[in-house]
Amino acid sequence: MSAPTPRPGRFVRSPVVLRDGQWWLISQAGSILATDPTFTSTLDHFAQAMDAADQAVADLRARESDSPARDTGRRR
Repeated sequence: MSAPTPRPGRFVRSPVVLRDGQWWLISQAGSILATDPTFTSTLDHFAQAMDAADQAVADLRARESDSPARDTGRRR
């Protein structure tokens, strides 16, 4: 089974952008295509981990909103 393809976009607070399946380094001076296979593979793995973390948070939030209010055991 192959790993999922990262979503296009920019990492937050990062000069790295995925466009059309290619990683780019972006600055005010311009852009440069990242071509080193080790570097781009690491970016792919990081993007996949970020997607998994985002999905886990979304799942937790959905589960919390679906569950009834919990009794904390405190008495008034």
